[in-house]
Amino acid sequence: MQIEGSCPRTQRELIELEFIEHRTKILDIAAFLDRFDRSVEHNANDDFRIKAFREALKALNSYEFGRVERIQMLLSDVSSELRAERDGQSAYGAAKESEQ
Repeated sequence: MQIEGSCPRTQRELIELEFIEHRTKILDIAAFLDRFDRSVEHNANDDFRIKAFREALKALNSYEFGRVERIQMLLSDVSSELRAERDGQSAYGAAKESEQ
């Protein structure tokens, strides 16, 4: 799907201005995944966060418009229920499978 006129820059301008910044981000992700795969113990391949992360990478590689929204939803815990007790210091960044 092509949406013309929704960005004030041309594709060439975007490449010239932002390519190196986003190249670095992709390299950071590749380094994380390499470390994950080289871990001394492979005990988290079924973790809900890594599953969501890999699904987000698939969505990122899509040519369909709306990648940001799809990825945001994959990497968000949208539950609004209060927990009986605190189960961590920070957000998980994805919904646990039992909460999706």
